[in-house]
Amino acid sequence: MFVLEVTYTAPIERVEAALPDHIAWLEKQYAAGYFLASGRKVPRDGGIMLAVAPDRATIEAVAATDPFVTADVCEYRITEFVPTQTAQGLEQYREQPPA
Repeated sequence: MFVLEVTYTAPIERVEAALPDHIAWLEKQYAAGYFLASGRKVPRDGGIMLAVAPDRATIEAVAATDPFVTADVCEYRITEFVPTQTAQGLEQYREQPPA
């Protein structure tokens, strides 16, 4: 599982200009099964996505297609983790730590 942290690197006006394309892109990632949750950070200097993918290379490739990236208004920080415990209803995402 991955935490994708977006940090804006451009004025909010440029971010807002790319927002409709970014939202459409998010919807595609949800439909493809990559994203579980997403939203703005508080204060609004970026966003967070909780994602699943078979490997880091896949999620890096997905992030590279974000319109925020192609508009050069953000940078990504991708953190991989092993969810050994989950809330009820998210059991399918539990993993065993590597041996």
